[in-house]
Amino acid sequence: MRLLEVFRHSAADMRSKHKRRTETAASKRSTMSGFDVSLQQLNDLLTDDHGLYSWPTKHYHEVYPRVYIGNAFVATNVMRLKRLGVTHILNAAEGNSYMHVNTSAEFYAGSGIVYHGVTANDTDHFDLSVYFDEAADFIEKALAYKNGKGKVYVHCREGYSRSPTLVIAYLMLRQKMDVYTALAMVRQKREIGPNDGFLRQLCQLNQRLAAEGKLWNK
Repeated sequence: MRLLEVFRHSAADMRSKHKRRTETAASKRSTMSGFDVSLQQLNDLLTDDHGLYSWPTKHYHEVYPRVYIGNAFVATNVMRLKRLGVTHILNAAEGNSYMHVNTSAEFYAGSGIVYHGVTANDTDHFDLSVYFDEAADFIEKALAYKNGKGKVYVHCREGYSRSPTLVIAYLMLRQKMDVYTALAMVRQKREIGPNDGFLRQLCQLNQRLAAEGKLWNK
Protein backbone atom coordinates (compact mmCIF):
# COMPACT_ATOMS: atom_id res chain seq x y z
CA MET A 1 0.00 0.00 0.00
CA ARG A 2 1.19 3.51 -0.68
CA LEU A 3 0.66 4.72 2.89
CA LEU A 4 3.37 7.38 2.66
CA GLU A 5 1.83 8.73 -0.54
CA VAL A 6 -1.72 8.98 0.77
CA PHE A 7 -2.98 12.45 1.63
CA ARG A 8 -6.33 13.42 3.06
CA HIS A 9 -8.27 15.97 1.08
CA SER A 10 -11.63 17.47 1.88
CA ALA A 11 -14.49 15.40 0.49
CA ALA A 12 -15.92 18.32 -1.45
CA ASP A 13 -12.60 19.13 -3.05
CA MET A 14 -11.98 15.53 -4.05
CA ARG A 15 -15.46 15.07 -5.50
CA SER A 16 -15.01 18.19 -7.60
CA LYS A 17 -11.58 17.19 -8.89
CA HIS A 18 -12.47 13.63 -9.69
CA LYS A 19 -15.75 14.54 -11.32
CA ARG A 20 -13.75 16.62 -13.79
CA ARG A 21 -11.20 13.84 -14.25
CA THR A 22 -13.83 11.17 -14.79
CA GLU A 23 -15.77 13.33 -17.22
CA THR A 24 -12.66 13.44 -19.40
CA ALA A 25 -12.16 9.67 -19.18
CA ALA A 26 -14.26 8.92 -22.25
CA SER A 27 -12.42 11.43 -24.41
CA LYS A 28 -9.04 10.16 -23.23
CA ARG A 29 -10.17 6.59 -23.79
CA SER A 30 -11.09 7.39 -27.40
CA THR A 31 -7.55 8.57 -28.13
CA MET A 32 -6.03 5.21 -27.14
CA SER A 33 -5.25 2.59 -29.75
CA GLY A 34 -7.99 -0.01 -29.45
CA PHE A 35 -8.01 -1.37 -25.91
CA ASP A 36 -4.30 -0.76 -25.25
CA VAL A 37 -4.03 0.81 -21.80
CA SER A 38 -0.85 1.63 -19.92
CA LEU A 39 -0.05 1.47 -16.22
CA GLN A 40 0.54 5.23 -16.26
CA GLN A 41 -2.89 5.94 -17.70
CA LEU A 42 -4.51 3.95 -14.89
CA ASN A 43 -2.45 5.68 -12.21
CA ASP A 44 -3.44 9.03 -13.72
CA LEU A 45 -7.06 8.13 -12.96
CA LEU A 46 -6.20 7.23 -9.37
CA THR A 47 -4.29 10.38 -8.44
CA ASP A 48 -5.15 14.04 -8.18
CA ASP A 49 -3.67 16.89 -10.19
CA HIS A 50 -0.51 16.73 -8.03
CA GLY A 51 -0.01 12.98 -8.51
CA LEU A 52 -1.16 12.17 -4.98
CA TYR A 53 -3.31 9.25 -3.86
CA SER A 54 -6.20 9.75 -1.47
CA TRP A 55 -7.48 7.64 1.38
CA PRO A 56 -11.16 6.57 1.36
CA THR A 57 -13.41 9.19 2.92
CA LYS A 58 -16.05 6.66 4.07
CA HIS A 59 -16.06 3.10 5.40
CA TYR A 60 -17.83 1.91 2.25
CA HIS A 61 -19.23 3.13 -1.06
CA GLU A 62 -21.68 1.68 -3.57
CA VAL A 63 -19.52 1.63 -6.71
CA TYR A 64 -21.95 -0.23 -8.99
CA PRO A 65 -25.63 -1.02 -8.42
CA ARG A 66 -25.77 -3.26 -5.32
CA VAL A 67 -21.97 -3.71 -5.28
CA TYR A 68 -20.23 -2.13 -2.28
CA ILE A 69 -16.52 -1.74 -1.63
CA GLY A 70 -15.51 -1.16 1.95
CA ASN A 71 -13.21 -1.90 4.85
CA ALA A 72 -12.97 -4.44 7.65
CA PHE A 73 -14.73 -2.17 10.15
CA VAL A 74 -18.07 -2.69 8.41
CA ALA A 75 -17.28 -6.24 7.30
CA THR A 76 -17.04 -7.36 10.93
CA ASN A 77 -20.23 -5.57 12.00
CA VAL A 78 -22.99 -8.03 11.12
CA MET A 79 -25.77 -5.77 12.37
CA ARG A 80 -24.60 -2.92 10.16
CA LEU A 81 -24.35 -5.26 7.16
CA LYS A 82 -27.89 -6.44 7.77
CA ARG A 83 -29.17 -2.86 7.98
CA LEU A 84 -27.45 -2.17 4.68
CA GLY A 85 -29.21 -5.16 3.17
CA VAL A 86 -26.04 -7.07 2.35
CA THR A 87 -26.70 -10.68 1.34
CA HIS A 88 -23.17 -11.69 0.29
CA ILE A 89 -19.65 -10.97 1.53
CA LEU A 90 -16.48 -11.27 -0.55
CA ASN A 91 -13.41 -10.99 1.68
CA ALA A 92 -10.42 -10.17 -0.51
CA ALA A 93 -8.03 -10.36 2.45
CA GLU A 94 -8.88 -13.58 4.28
CA GLY A 95 -6.29 -14.49 6.90
CA ASN A 96 -5.17 -13.75 10.44
CA SER A 97 -2.23 -11.39 10.00
CA TYR A 98 -2.37 -7.64 10.62
CA MET A 99 -2.92 -6.99 6.92
CA HIS A 100 -5.77 -9.50 6.65
CA VAL A 101 -9.32 -9.82 7.95
CA ASN A 102 -9.92 -12.98 9.95
CA THR A 103 -13.51 -13.83 9.04
CA SER A 104 -15.09 -16.95 7.56
CA ALA A 105 -18.43 -18.53 6.77
CA GLU A 106 -18.65 -19.41 10.48
CA PHE A 107 -18.28 -15.75 11.41
CA TYR A 108 -21.54 -14.98 9.59
CA ALA A 109 -23.35 -18.15 10.68
CA GLY A 110 -26.98 -17.47 11.49
CA SER A 111 -26.99 -14.09 9.74
CA GLY A 112 -28.12 -15.40 6.37
CA ILE A 113 -25.10 -13.73 4.72
CA VAL A 114 -23.28 -15.88 2.16
CA TYR A 115 -19.49 -15.70 2.51
CA HIS A 116 -16.56 -16.25 0.14
CA GLY A 117 -12.92 -15.60 1.05
CA VAL A 118 -9.77 -14.92 -0.97
CA THR A 119 -6.40 -15.23 0.77
CA ALA A 120 -4.64 -12.34 -0.97
CA ASN A 121 -1.70 -10.16 0.02
CA ASP A 122 -1.49 -6.50 -0.96
CA THR A 123 1.93 -6.63 -2.60
CA ASP A 124 3.12 -5.90 -6.14
CA HIS A 125 4.28 -9.48 -6.68
CA PHE A 126 1.13 -11.23 -5.45
CA ASP A 127 -0.85 -12.80 -8.30
CA LEU A 128 -4.42 -11.72 -7.58
CA SER A 129 -5.46 -12.56 -11.15
CA VAL A 130 -5.83 -16.25 -10.25
CA TYR A 131 -8.91 -15.19 -8.24
CA PHE A 132 -10.48 -12.92 -10.87
CA ASP A 133 -12.86 -15.50 -12.33
CA GLU A 134 -14.05 -17.00 -9.04
CA ALA A 135 -14.59 -13.56 -7.55
CA ALA A 136 -16.53 -12.45 -10.64
CA ASP A 137 -18.65 -15.62 -10.42
CA PHE A 138 -19.42 -14.93 -6.76
CA ILE A 139 -20.39 -11.30 -7.39
CA GLU A 140 -22.56 -12.29 -10.35
CA LYS A 141 -24.39 -14.92 -8.30
CA ALA A 142 -24.78 -12.49 -5.41
CA LEU A 143 -26.48 -9.90 -7.63
CA ALA A 144 -28.81 -12.56 -9.07
CA TYR A 145 -29.86 -13.67 -5.59
CA LYS A 146 -33.63 -13.57 -4.95
CA ASN A 147 -34.44 -12.50 -8.50
CA GLY A 148 -31.89 -9.73 -8.60
CA LYS A 149 -32.24 -8.37 -5.09
CA GLY A 150 -28.87 -9.43 -3.72
CA LYS A 151 -26.28 -6.98 -2.43
CA VAL A 152 -22.59 -7.85 -2.20
CA TYR A 153 -20.03 -6.22 0.10
CA VAL A 154 -16.51 -6.65 -1.27
CA HIS A 155 -13.80 -5.76 1.21
CA CYS A 156 -10.19 -6.13 2.23
CA ARG A 157 -8.64 -4.43 5.24
CA GLU A 158 -9.10 -0.86 4.02
CA GLY A 159 -11.16 -1.26 0.85
CA TYR A 160 -8.34 0.38 -1.06
CA SER A 161 -6.34 -2.10 -3.16
CA ARG A 162 -7.35 -5.77 -3.14
CA SER A 163 -11.14 -5.45 -3.06
CA PRO A 164 -11.44 -2.73 -5.74
CA THR A 165 -9.17 -4.79 -7.99
CA LEU A 166 -11.58 -7.73 -7.77
CA VAL A 167 -14.58 -5.49 -8.46
CA ILE A 168 -12.86 -3.96 -11.49
CA ALA A 169 -12.10 -7.46 -12.76
CA TYR A 170 -15.79 -8.33 -12.32
CA LEU A 171 -16.84 -5.30 -14.38
CA MET A 172 -14.47 -6.38 -17.11
CA LEU A 173 -15.34 -10.08 -17.09
CA ARG A 174 -19.11 -9.84 -16.64
CA GLN A 175 -20.05 -6.33 -17.76
CA LYS A 176 -17.60 -6.25 -20.69
CA MET A 177 -16.02 -2.95 -19.64
CA ASP A 178 -12.45 -2.23 -20.65
CA VAL A 179 -10.06 -1.66 -17.76
CA TYR A 180 -9.96 2.11 -18.18
CA THR A 181 -13.75 2.46 -18.07
CA ALA A 182 -14.12 0.04 -15.16
CA LEU A 183 -11.44 1.69 -13.05
CA ALA A 184 -12.81 5.17 -13.80
CA MET A 185 -16.28 4.09 -12.71
CA VAL A 186 -15.08 2.68 -9.39
CA ARG A 187 -12.73 5.62 -8.75
CA GLN A 188 -15.56 8.09 -9.32
CA LYS A 189 -17.43 6.48 -6.41
CA ARG A 190 -14.56 5.68 -4.00
CA GLU A 191 -10.96 6.69 -3.38
CA ILE A 192 -8.90 3.61 -4.27
CA GLY A 193 -5.28 2.74 -4.98
CA PRO A 194 -4.57 -0.77 -6.29
CA ASN A 195 -0.84 -1.44 -6.25
CA ASP A 196 1.05 -1.44 -9.54
CA GLY A 197 1.21 -5.23 -9.62
CA PHE A 198 -2.58 -5.47 -9.50
CA LEU A 199 -2.92 -2.76 -12.15
CA ARG A 200 -0.59 -4.70 -14.44
CA GLN A 201 -2.70 -7.82 -13.94
CA LEU A 202 -5.81 -5.85 -14.88
CA CYS A 203 -4.03 -4.58 -18.00
CA GLN A 204 -3.16 -8.16 -18.90
CA LEU A 205 -6.79 -9.18 -18.40
CA ASN A 206 -7.79 -6.26 -20.62
CA GLN A 207 -5.48 -7.48 -23.38
CA ARG A 208 -6.80 -11.02 -23.17
CA LEU A 209 -10.46 -10.03 -23.21
CA ALA A 210 -9.88 -7.61 -26.08
CA ALA A 211 -8.11 -10.32 -28.09
CA GLU A 212 -11.06 -12.65 -27.45
CA GLY A 213 -13.56 -9.98 -28.49
CA LYS A 214 -15.15 -9.91 -25.04
CA LEU A 215 -15.09 -6.16 -24.42
CA TRP A 216 -17.50 -3.54 -25.64
CA ASN A 217 -16.03 -1.92 -28.74
CA LYS A 218 -16.99 1.68 -28.07
